[in-house]
Amino acid sequence: MSLGHAGDDPHAGQDRPMAGVPPAEAEAAVVMVHGRGATAQSILAMSSDIGIEDVVYVAPQAAARTWYPNSFLAPVEQNEPGRSSGLGVLAAILEDLRDAGVPAERTVLMGFSQGGCLATEFAARNPQRYGGVAALSGGLIGSDIDEDAYEGEMDGTPVFLGCSDRDPHIPEERVHETRQVFESLGCEVDERIYEGMGHTVNDDELAAVRDLVAALVG
Repeated sequence: MSLGHAGDDPHAGQDRPMAGVPPAEAEAAVVMVHGRGATAQSILAMSSDIGIEDVVYVAPQAAARTWYPNSFLAPVEQNEPGRSSGLGVLAAILEDLRDAGVPAERTVLMGFSQGGCLATEFAARNPQRYGGVAALSGGLIGSDIDEDAYEGEMDGTPVFLGCSDRDPHIPEERVHETRQVFESLGCEVDERIYEGMGHTVNDDELAAVRDLVAALVG
């Protein structure tokens, strides 16, 4: 996916560090999308928490550490071209993984915060069977969510949505709306709302992601 010059495609050409095994040797893949102000290396470190062998972990880096400039609740046009550029990065990674022998149905898309929003938006707008989708404090992007705007079939893809009931950035209602969209696309959704957790990742969420990945290996 190309959007033209660098100003239109800010995330093109950014680093995509990896951990685990090389893609050609992997039984499964995890695409790990970092949050606002963070780095690819910071979320890639979570690969050791997941700890599943025979997996390639890929973490794209956002330009200036930000996938899009405003809240994910802003009108979509206010987060362009970053939003579309970020979605293009994920499309390119999935294509590269497929070419290396790891198809989408053995790939988990996961992200935290802004990265979780980007990962869910990509999956819902590119419906197919994935190995899994996991949003840790994230949800679909836009000021309003129209369930009818998301069409297709994800063939039972397991989706994990974890968030606090008092997250300062992610309203609980948006998590529920995201669940409803994925259910309408034929996903098996595991939504967990944690009381008073705040904007972070807990051990229960890491265990849920670990289970998604482990189901694809062996």
